Order: sequence, then C-alpha cells, then structure tokens
Amino acid sequence: MEKITEQIKAKYHLQEQDPKSYLEGFLHTKPVNYWDYIEVETLLSLQKPRTYFADETVFIMYHQITELVLKLMIHELKQITNPVLEDAAEISLKLGRLMRYTNLLTNSFGIMNQGMKYEDYNQFRLSLAPASGFQSAQFRIIEIYCTDLFNLIPQSRKKMVTKEISTADKFQLIYWQDAGYDRKTGKKSMTLLQFEEKYMKEFILLADEMKDKNLFYKFNYMVEQKLMTPELEKAFRDFDIKFNIQWPMVHLNTAHTYLGKGQSEKAATGGSHWEKYLHPKYQQRIFFPTAFTKEEIEHWGE
Repeated sequence: MEKITEQIKAKYHLQEQDPKSYLEGFLHTKPVNYWDYIEVETLLSLQKPRTYFADETVFIMYHQITELVLKLMIHELKQITNPVLEDAAEISLKLGRLMRYTNLLTNSFGIMNQGMKYEDYNQFRLSLAPASGFQSAQFRIIEIYCTDLFNLIPQSRKKMVTKEISTADKFQLIYWQDAGYDRKTGKKSMTLLQFEEKYMKEFILLADEMKDKNLFYKFNYMVEQKLMTPELEKAFRDFDIKFNIQWPMVHLNTAHTYLGKGQSEKAATGGSHWEKYLHPKYQQRIFFPTAFTKEEIEHWGE
C-alpha cells in the first residue's frame, strides 16, 4: 500500500500538482457501478418511435447499434492513420479490428431482414420521409479516413477532377451524390440538401486534413518504404472487400426484402434509386485500388 501511495504522489509531482488534494478527493468519490458507467438508463431512453407499430422500435435500435459500431471504427481509424504508426504488425492488428466490426454489421442484418413484419415496416417507414440511412455522417467520415475523395468518385466523372479542383467541388462529384442529386435536372432531394447543410463543412475540413494521411496514403507509404508485408497487404484487401462489397450486398438483399417484394418496387424514404445506389458494382467504391489488379477492379462486386 505504501508503494502505491508513493507512486501516486510521484505521478502528481511530475504534473506539478499537489498530490494531497487528489488523495483527499478519493475520500469523497462514489463507488462505480455498471449502470452509471455504461449510462444504461440514458441508452434505454433514446428510442422514440413516431408510430404505434411495435417493430419501429426494432428499426430504431438496430440503427442506433450500427452508429455505435461505426463510432468504434472511427476510434480505430484515428489511431491507425497516425503518421507515426509504421509497424506492420500493429496496423494489421487494427485492420483486424475494423474487419471484426464490419463482420458484426454484416452479420447483424438478419435483425433487419427477418426481425420486422413486412406489412408494418412498409407502413411506419412512410412516416420517416425524407430521413434516410444515407444520412449517416459517420459512414461518410469512415470513407474520408480510409481513402482519397478521388477513389469515391465514379469512373465516368473522374475525368472532371483537375489539379485546380477544390475539395468542395470533389464532393459534388462523389458517388453518394447519386442518391439524391438528379444530374439531368440539376436538382437535389430534400434528403441530400439537409444532409449537406448539416455536415458538408465538417466533411470538407476532414478531407483536407486527411488527404496526406488517410488509410490509402498509409497503404502506399508502406509499399514505397518497403514496410509492407504479405499479411498486412491481405488485411488491407480483406477490409476493403468486407466493407465495400460484402456489407453493401447484405444491405441490398435486406432492401429487396422490404422494397422489392410484391408487384412493384417501392422507393426508399430518401427517394434514391436504391438498387443501383446500393450495389457495389455500380458504386465502384474501392478504398485501396493499388492493392487490386485491373481485372479485380473491373469485376468489383460481381
């Protein structure tokens, strides 16, 4: 006990703090319990259905769980994109975590696909317009941490990217604009307009910050510095495939269950052409294109 006390004193002396006040403070602290530490009561109070359909609660909680998992991924990406980190084994370890989180998202879609009544979902979802899962800012933040904006622009629009183009203009070419921007009429849906108003400034600032230290930059750096190992390269490739092919395909199959069933396909609440928007072969979203062959890229998502 005496040794621990001396270590505590040494810690606060190093910080030029008086250890006595901190030690006295310990006398007044409350014991830690599970429900306060995890904020259980707060978490359980965050479900606020807009209708009387019981399965709307399932829908809300599933998306809240998804957002928590996305936050876990961002937590790892902030560490892995640190320019100081060059250890292949450590990067591989963190890519493994990102893959486990992606697997969790992919495997959990059964909750959506089989956990709601078809008839109820197609009633309560009408009360949610123009909200859409497309408006998940954390999903976009993950993309910005993972790769260059250029890699998120469809092949047909890549020729429009010049050296002088601004970050803001790149965002107008990005693939997810296709979910709410009609390029023939030049009009954007309310879903997209509200999303951009809320988050676009944040996205632009983050993209500028990450352009020379995102995960794609890290991949190329490891190759150039001859720090890349076969295990690490495989981890990069596997994460890209899991996040940009396997997870979207499960999402697409779930959309088919609720929006593509019956006599005619239904529109998504955000108004997007969901089948083309969700299918990876149309998006051609690839975080680390230099990790794949030309043939693999041409057949992405098939």
